[in-house]
Amino acid sequence: MKLKRGRKQVYLLNYHFVWIPKRRKPVLVGDVAKRLKELIEEKVKELGLEILAMEIMPDHIHLFVSAPPTISPHQIMFRIKGYTSRILREEFPHLKKLPSLWTRSYFVGSAGNVSSETIKRYIVCKIAKNLKLCFN
Repeated sequence: MKLKRGRKQVYLLNYHFVWIPKRRKPVLVGDVAKRLKELIEEKVKELGLEILAMEIMPDHIHLFVSAPPTISPHQIMFRIKGYTSRILREEFPHLKKLPSLWTRSYFVGSAGNVSSETIKRYIVCKIAKNLKLCFN
């Protein structure tokens, strides 16, 4: 992980977010998952963040980002969840059956340089588990 520089600050802020669809319905599959990934990438770029790792599972999402100190974790989630919900529900009418796409809650953890690798390995190993590539 490299230090980032702004006009008046030097920082290294990494956040690990996890959030779920309403009622933890496994709706994040196929075309919905592909489109969700594109939308998250668009919004992250617009917010000036950098994706370090992302994994979309049928019933939850892991997103590990590097962020400037000018945007709070709450604002990051508010903007990503609002944007993706609006677009996905317009493009995939079956998602309108849920009262809302996302729950109001989410998990966020901050990570420094040492634990960042651990978080990345955890996210990647979620996929690789079936391939027995991770041993922890």
